[in-house]
Amino acid sequence: MRRTAALLGLPLLMIAAGCAPAGTDPGPAPAGDDPRRDAFGMRATEVAEAWRPLPAWRTGYLPMQDATVLVGDPGFTEETKSAFLSGWYREQVDLPAGKPADGTIRFPDGTLSVPLVSAAEAYGQLDQGEPPPCPGRPKDPAGPKLPGGPTVEPGPDGPVSSNPQTACVPLTVTGVTLGTAPVRTSRGEAQVPAWLFTVEELATPVARVAVAPAAVTALPEPNAPAGPAPQGVVGAQDLQTVNGAELTWRLGVGTCDTAIRPLVQEHDDVVVVGGGVTPATGVCNAMLKLEPVTATLKAPLGGRPVLDVLTGAPLRLATS
Repeated sequence: MRRTAALLGLPLLMIAAGCAPAGTDPGPAPAGDDPRRDAFGMRATEVAEAWRPLPAWRTGYLPMQDATVLVGDPGFTEETKSAFLSGWYREQVDLPAGKPADGTIRFPDGTLSVPLVSAAEAYGQLDQGEPPPCPGRPKDPAGPKLPGGPTVEPGPDGPVSSNPQTACVPLTVTGVTLGTAPVRTSRGEAQVPAWLFTVEELATPVARVAVAPAAVTALPEPNAPAGPAPQGVVGAQDLQTVNGAELTWRLGVGTCDTAIRPLVQEHDDVVVVGGGVTPATGVCNAMLKLEPVTATLKAPLGGRPVLDVLTGAPLRLATS
């Protein structure tokens, strides 16, 4: 029988405003005092009971995050973070095109031998092209050139810009080695073979998982409960962080929704998350806003999947 623990009625916890201390327990709320919580609980139970993963969920390699991973704190600036998220790179080193020998993924519950791709192929997956010109920012960091004249450096004698910033540039790859990177998978966090690209502008390497596509198991199709979403209950879009028992995820809410709070139902094999809101009653736009919320489980997440209460889909860890 599935064991269940509910963490419902937690206050809104914004990342920018800080999170509740680990182990915080708001205590049980009286039954029936909040229709949103009760509606969430019923739907979450349906989602948990409908979860039927294929055997490969526990035997194969099923990544629950993007194949590009940061190994440590990169020391981002605004520009380097934009380049990383956009996949803007340029290589300044020869990239081996030879296919390496099979590698080993190390899960908390065992190992798996998998074929790998070359450094050149991994870089081809990593690199998404050159950055476009940015408004108000010169493509050439040396400065604009006057017709028929020399380059004019930025300064008191140069042209005035309303947005005097440096050029939009890609990240510079200066080295590559085969190593491993931590990746959240359907079997918990695993050490996965990865090509580690040294980037001149960052303090730590950018890792690109080296596992060949043929060895990657696809996510199972979600099995959503029948019927519309309960009034005042919103779904989760993705996971932001997993830190032991503490989870942060993003809710899809309306820009005029209020009283936003995380809702969680914890089972021994799955965790179901969503949120409760008070919908706007007046005129409001139809734009979706991603709102981060945090809650602490009764036990560390481990290898349990985190499911969205509306769709039943397992949530992936977002690249941030």
